[in-house]
Amino acid sequence: MPLRLIFMGTPDFAVPTLAELQRRGHEVAAVYTRAARPAGRHLRLQPTPVEQAARARSLKVITPATLKTGEALAEFDSHGADAAVVVAYGMILPQAALDVPRLGCFNLHASLLPRWRGAAPINRAIMAGDTESGVMVMKMDAGLDTGAVAAADRLPLSDRMTAADLHDLLAERGAALMGATIDALEHGMLQLTPQPKEGVSYAAKIDKAEARIDWNQQAQQVLRHIHGLSPFPGAWSQLNAGETMRIKILRCEPAPGQGGPGEVLDDALAVACGQGAIRILQLQREGKAQMTARDFLRGTAVMPKLRFT
Repeated sequence: MPLRLIFMGTPDFAVPTLAELQRRGHEVAAVYTRAARPAGRHLRLQPTPVEQAARARSLKVITPATLKTGEALAEFDSHGADAAVVVAYGMILPQAALDVPRLGCFNLHASLLPRWRGAAPINRAIMAGDTESGVMVMKMDAGLDTGAVAAADRLPLSDRMTAADLHDLLAERGAALMGATIDALEHGMLQLTPQPKEGVSYAAKIDKAEARIDWNQQAQQVLRHIHGLSPFPGAWSQLNAGETMRIKILRCEPAPGQGGPGEVLDDALAVACGQGAIRILQLQREGKAQMTARDFLRGTAVMPKLRFT
């Protein structure tokens, strides 16, 4: 018999999982998400992607400021849920809330736990040069991403992959993984494996102060830094090509050549690093739309010996 679920999520990463659970026939009794916030030029209230998706499906939406009050917990309990599914909700669930669904609360996390517990696992995996990433479903406990693992899906990471690429891939694969997990839970076939105590690392929230590119690093480190922050907040550097421009670099590739760190090596945007070089493929000038390097070069003369700083 399909399960009655509470779904808890906020960003677009969570939307495919909501859709997958409904596609598999499970009943979503309520959707919890963060409250709408002012956004855009006119600061109009913008509902979260999950709220928009839930309302399009005529689902009940709840946006509490906290789950720690007796009133909030009573409402949480009133849904009569068999389980809760949590995907990038953005709010800590107290133990009292974790204890409400009779089968527990299950979280989809975008890393291979126990590596990269915390807020920014996709970015950190790429920035650290990991060769593998994936998604895992865990049964939640009171710790930070410490619960026993119910299911995993692994995939290789390459230097070509940006945070946006990995985000989209893991969102889809994570939806399928969570769907299969809840199906197994429904049939009493779910097995849980405690996380190993070794190999724990934490994916701290990205600080904008990290975003400036250090051209003294090796080319692969520069490339992974750029890709790990693409598109947000975007790794950036300054270039003076007749005017000083702050440029976010969104995609790049290894390139031949050597020079002083930050030095432009040719008229096709190869840039020297501390060791080796990268070629810029996609960028964004401050206040402008994203563009390819080719389009940028049509309107900006970039000559060898200029330098990114």
